[in-house]
Amino acid sequence: MNDRPVRVVVRDDLRRSRLTVAFRLLLALFHLIWWSFWGYAVFFTSFAQWVVTVVRGRPAEPLNRFHVHYIRFTSQLLAWLTLAANPFPSLLGEPGYPIDVEIDVASRQRRLSAAFRLLLAFPAWVFVALVTFGAPNVYGGSTGTSGEYSDDPFAGSSSGDIGFVYTTGGALVAVAVLGWFVCLVRGAMPRGLRNLAAYGVRYTAEFLAYLLLVTRAYPSTDPTLPAEAGAPPRHPIRLDNDDDLRRSRLTTFFRFFLTVPHIVWLLLWSLAAFVAGVANWFVTLVRGRPARPLHRFLAAWLSYQTHVAAFVLLVANPFPPFNGSAAYPIDLAIAGPERQNRWVTGFRLPLAVPAGIVNSALSTLIVVASIAIWFVALVRGRAPDGLRNLGAYALRYSAQVNGYVFVLTDRYPYSGPPTLPADEQLALDAPL
Repeated sequence: MNDRPVRVVVRDDLRRSRLTVAFRLLLALFHLIWWSFWGYAVFFTSFAQWVVTVVRGRPAEPLNRFHVHYIRFTSQLLAWLTLAANPFPSLLGEPGYPIDVEIDVASRQRRLSAAFRLLLAFPAWVFVALVTFGAPNVYGGSTGTSGEYSDDPFAGSSSGDIGFVYTTGGALVAVAVLGWFVCLVRGAMPRGLRNLAAYGVRYTAEFLAYLLLVTRAYPSTDPTLPAEAGAPPRHPIRLDNDDDLRRSRLTTFFRFFLTVPHIVWLLLWSLAAFVAGVANWFVTLVRGRPARPLHRFLAAWLSYQTHVAAFVLLVANPFPPFNGSAAYPIDLAIAGPERQNRWVTGFRLPLAVPAGIVNSALSTLIVVASIAIWFVALVRGRAPDGLRNLGAYALRYSAQVNGYVFVLTDRYPYSGPPTLPADEQLALDAPL
């Protein structure tokens, strides 16, 4: 990812002050007020920059510098609010923060792209909203003829309906809430949650840099982080990605209809998997190890579920087999049955709730990503690698969550996105 004009820098050591974590929102109040005033100024300077760029084809450098500091301050404040970093951020957006962004400023912009920048940035804005705060939902209550309020969203009314908008939490909201509890207990942020927040910070910075005409490159949804973010730990459930990005326009157009037989078969298999999962829970609780036949059956079901999801969500192209075999571009490698902690097994479902919250946020992202892949694949016959990689990451985490719930492993799902291998990072950092 070092070839991108906006790059995230991770220097964080994961340690957190319990005192500042407990009062994080209160401590951030002045920064939020300052950020609001700064945002008002950027509203006017961005319009001036837009006019200059459309006329000259080159942004004004003083305005670019101002916007770069604003983007860096926004990134640092977002990292601090989501507990991705610990120190109190400065008010000037100076470099050197543990979770920071580096921005290569574009010296020239295409006039046509600059003229329609606000319209072109709209899809990225939708994705930023999902990454940060989540998807809006409208709850419709109603008032009856007597004026009494009913909480039934389907109740009719002759005197009018009332309702309100709320949001299902985005990835960064889930990170902040879960990280808050963990940091208060452990005094440290889990690496997976920190890295997920770093991805959200980087994408938000890319979006702002593109919107404010600082860079020309469209924001990349690829979740891959630099090597210094830390390699993911070894996990008994691993995803192998051999997809070549090519997509058949014909099968892409009819993708959902082609998936109907798989959905029917998956539902039937899932009923059997539920029974097998309950039996596997009892066996593991008694023996401290899953039964090999049950483990093999559930592993095949989990692989098949991943194949079907990859197909319908356009993360992969071939029509998947119905038996969960390994001959598929997006596939799982699942280790054999191992000893498991009986206490962890006994309380498996309550322990899985935090992972389910993160999985819900990532599932929203992958659905939106699949819609974008559908349109791009119809035009180009290929899937964008960033969206495909995001889909693969979400599928990997979902498989680990399901493997944890169905007692295939007692290793907790790793919520962090992939990172570049150290040798590949060195090659990217090497001067030309």
